[in-house]
Amino acid sequence: MSKYFKDSTRVNQLNEIEHWVTQENGTERPGTGKYLNNKDMGIYVDIVSGEPLFSSHDKYESGCGWPSFTKPLISSHVTELQDSSHGMLRTEVRSKFADSHLGHVFPDGPQDRGGLRYCINSASLRFIPVDEMEAEGYGDYICKIGI
Repeated sequence: MSKYFKDSTRVNQLNEIEHWVTQENGTERPGTGKYLNNKDMGIYVDIVSGEPLFSSHDKYESGCGWPSFTKPLISSHVTELQDSSHGMLRTEVRSKFADSHLGHVFPDGPQDRGGLRYCINSASLRFIPVDEMEAEGYGDYICKIGI
């Protein structure tokens, strides 16, 4: 059994934007997310479950107004669903264990890194700096962040 799950206590502690994004499929305004310009080394985990989702090693500046990643840290921790809301056909990205809405993935990322752009809401994430990863139980992922 996984140690990651949708923690109802944590859901109740989310602020308004975090709840709206993760539980109601919202999207934060472009350019407003707390991790958009974060250049520190570490990992990004689901704000509800703590499941590891993305690495700073795979983060890049896409110019879209949201944190962008070329790939998930662990591909099995994200699910992709067809999203036809707002008159568009897109691929939604959700966390596997908490089922949090994270954002969308698009095929316009850097070609030399796989060609994908995971456009992710900061409000769905919690950042864990590399120097805190071991203490927070993510030591096994230090080798995956490019140091």
